Amino acid sequence: MTSTNSKKAAIVGGGVIGGGWAARFLLNGWDVSVFDPDPQAERKIGEVIENARRSLPALYDRALPREGVLTFHDDLAEAVSNADWIQESAPEQLALKHKILKDIQKHAPAHCMIGSSTSGFKPSELQEGSSNPGQIVVAHPFNPVYLLPLIEVVPSKATDPNAVEAECDILKSIGLKPLVVRKEIDAHIADRLLEAVWREGLWLVNDGVATTQEIDDAIRFGFGLRWAQMGLFETYRIAGGEAGMEHFISQFGPALKWPWTKLMDVPDLTPELTARIAQQSDDQSGHMSIRELERLRDDNLVGMMRALKKSGSGAGGTINDHEACLQNDGSIDDLPVTVERQIPQSWTDYNGHMNEAHYIEISAQASDRFMELIGVDSDYVARGSSYFTVENHICYLQEITAGDRISVTTQVIAGGGKKLHLFHRLITASGAIAATVETMLLHVDLSTRRTSEPDGAVQTKLAETAKKHGSMARPDQIGRAIGA
Repeated sequence: MTSTNSKKAAIVGGGVIGGGWAARFLLNGWDVSVFDPDPQAERKIGEVIENARRSLPALYDRALPREGVLTFHDDLAEAVSNADWIQESAPEQLALKHKILKDIQKHAPAHCMIGSSTSGFKPSELQEGSSNPGQIVVAHPFNPVYLLPLIEVVPSKATDPNAVEAECDILKSIGLKPLVVRKEIDAHIADRLLEAVWREGLWLVNDGVATTQEIDDAIRFGFGLRWAQMGLFETYRIAGGEAGMEHFISQFGPALKWPWTKLMDVPDLTPELTARIAQQSDDQSGHMSIRELERLRDDNLVGMMRALKKSGSGAGGTINDHEACLQNDGSIDDLPVTVERQIPQSWTDYNGHMNEAHYIEISAQASDRFMELIGVDSDYVARGSSYFTVENHICYLQEITAGDRISVTTQVIAGGGKKLHLFHRLITASGAIAATVETMLLHVDLSTRRTSEPDGAVQTKLAETAKKHGSMARPDQIGRAIGA
């Protein structure tokens, strides 16, 4: 299979992290070549990508680019040839990484940065013995790589700042949030914080204070949700009330000297303690397979991040920034495509197909996009006018299920004065019309909340579109009723 994509990512090491990198690039339109001597690599990565196909598009209300082409290679030189990005995700053994990075550099394009997924090694350690030290940087992701946006980018003194900036631009283009670490440090930033919590968790289990499930409950039902949107310091700033962070520190700072923590110590991971942790973990979630746990995790992350997306907080802001780059352009049958998206799993019901409410939601997105096309955009609304929906009629023609890629075209049936009469067609990837939604809107003055005439520019644009669409056939579903 050939591809028209001009961007290629080479993934060296196809484990959990490498598979996540492959999925992230592939679903953002990059061609991906994988090198991994594991005979099961193709199967394992294929399963990760299937999970990514199910979850990543659900974050967005615009379609991701068409998938790139995935290939597997027995020859490393072939895998990295002509790559625009190379990601090494080998096991955390420095000697092994040195060998692999040396082999990569023999065949990598000179312009191509090589990112390492290492969670602990500093870039200067990775660069030891390198023919081109500045080509290697740390690009440390978080599992699942195809969903979580944070990437810790760690350069060394040998790294060109311009190259770091270009690297961050690439990462942003596939929906990631680069965090450039200003100083080299073992385990970077995030893992040092995680390590502190992990050490405390081990002590709580060791001392019989809590089980693995109780510790996980303390995180997932409490501060974990706060951290997802605000992080550590902003959370504590709010805890300080109107007086802010200074008050919080003055009030709670002395507690740091109290004997609450065993942070600088860690229990011996004896066989007994290891067995206890393993048994408690089995009791907690051993009834589910790893793939089932991954899907549960992915669905939860999608739900949380879509909620954050609405407010733009935390990871939601990254999704909004990425979505703004995913333009829906083009037309079908001379009608504008006002929505192009993939249906998320959360939009389906107990019958396995899209719930009625989301037909209205997707048609509302189409109405909003059409309003933008005629000039009723965010600036127009800010000036005090908009269109309000007053009536909808849905005709269901075939099932829509999770993962289906849907395009919506919008036809103006009438557009004069205060009224705007639209007809949306929901079209599947095969070209079949899955549903239609007939919508009546009225132009409203937002200060009085009463109907009003649109401004002249909007009226002119709407009249032009209505005239063009008026020559088209009248849809069969217009005005239909149950039993008619």
